[in-house]
Amino acid sequence: DRIPWLCALHDILRREDSSREDTILACSALKKMYRRILVSGASAIESNQPEQPGENAALKILFVHLDGPVDIIAGRLVKRRGHFMPPELLKSQFDILEPPSAPEHFITVSVEKSLPEIVLEIERAVFQG
Repeated sequence: DRIPWLCALHDILRREDSSREDTILACSALKKMYRRILVSGASAIESNQPEQPGENAALKILFVHLDGPVDIIAGRLVKRRGHFMPPELLKSQFDILEPPSAPEHFITVSVEKSLPEIVLEIERAVFQG
């Protein structure tokens, strides 16, 4: 059920990239396949092989993995008002999580840091390329 949504997000990212626009997309791409679809679109579903030169080139995306202990994240989740995700689903999110790993282009940032520290760490990674 997520595949069409992820493909639509890929299309938005591709459009912004072709317009030479920098884009920030926030979503929970918990599985490696979800992140592959964001990078390569529908072709990621059909093949586990990287795209060949000359094909619809994969997007260069920096994934930011916000990592932290379940108790801290649960505490923040219960404080949210009007959010669509009920706290009861948090365990299932951790159960299916496939943290990014090489060769994915990612950084891991601890949610135990302050918001300004998190933003600064992400900015550094973006500007360093």
